[in-house]
Amino acid sequence: MSRVEIVEVGPRDGFQNIGPFIPTSNKLGFICDLSLAGIRRIEATSFVSSRAIPQLADAREVLCGALKIDGLITQVLVPNSRNGHNALLAGARFLSYVVSVSESHNRANVLRSPADSLLDFQNLRSLAPNGTRMRFNVATAFHCPFEGTVAVESVLRIVHRALETWPDAEICLCDTTGRGEPLQVAALFKEAMLAFPAASAWAMHAHDTFGHGLENACAAYEEGVRIFDAAIGGLGGCPYAPGASGNVATEKLVRCFEERGIQTGLDLARLEPIAAVARAYQAPIVKR
Repeated sequence: MSRVEIVEVGPRDGFQNIGPFIPTSNKLGFICDLSLAGIRRIEATSFVSSRAIPQLADAREVLCGALKIDGLITQVLVPNSRNGHNALLAGARFLSYVVSVSESHNRANVLRSPADSLLDFQNLRSLAPNGTRMRFNVATAFHCPFEGTVAVESVLRIVHRALETWPDAEICLCDTTGRGEPLQVAALFKEAMLAFPAASAWAMHAHDTFGHGLENACAAYEEGVRIFDAAIGGLGGCPYAPGASGNVATEKLVRCFEERGIQTGLDLARLEPIAAVARAYQAPIVKR
C-alpha cells in the first residue's frame, strides 16, 4: 500500500496571521497534541522579524520546546540567511527557506528580488553545519497575486539554482494563492521531476482558496509526490497574497488519502478535536 508524509504547518503558517498573541505554552501544547495524533514532522515556527509578524516573536522558545518532543521532526521557516543563522544557533537542524518565483511577490514577502534571495541562500548554505536538512519552498510556483499565471520556465530556473546550492534539498512547489488547478499542478510537477531526476524529494504546499486543494494534492500524488503540507483546521493564508485563504486542512487531506487506500500514519479520530480547537483561532489576516 502506498504511503504519504503529511507535514503539519499550522503552528507556523496557520498562526502567523492571527492578531491576539497565542501564549507560547498553548502553541507547544498544540504541537504536542498533533504529535500524539501521529504527525511526525511539524513546521513549528519561523525566525522572522517580530515587527513584521508579532505572533512568531517567541520562535526561539517554541523551537526549544518542540525539540524536546520525542520522535518529532521540527522544521523551521527562515526568509534569509541572518534569520537562518539565528535558528541554527537556537538548535534548528531542519530549515525551510522560501523564494517566490515572481519578482513582485518576493519583494512583498521578503523585501528583495528573487535573485538576491537565491544569493542569500548560498550564504545560508555556507553557514549551516554538516547534517542540516533543507526544504526549499518555491512560492508562487503556479500563480502570483500581482503578476498572474507563472511560467513553467521561471519555476525551473529557481529550482535549478536551489539545487546548485543545496543538491540534497527537498523541493516544495507552493500554490501560494490557491489558484492552481489539477492539470496545471500535474504538468508542472511532471516537467520539474523530469528536469531534475536527482532531486532527493518533492513536496506540495497547497491552499484551498478556490476549493482545489485536495484535487491538486491528488494530482501531485499521481505524478509521484509523496510529501504534502497541510494545516489542521485549514488555518493559514499568506499575508502577502491578497485573497488567499487557508492551507489544505490536515484532517481533510488525511481522509482524502485514506479513502483512496493511501496510508498517512495519522489518527483521524485524534485530529478532529484538535481541528476544532484550531478553527477557534481563525482570524482575519492582520494588515501590515
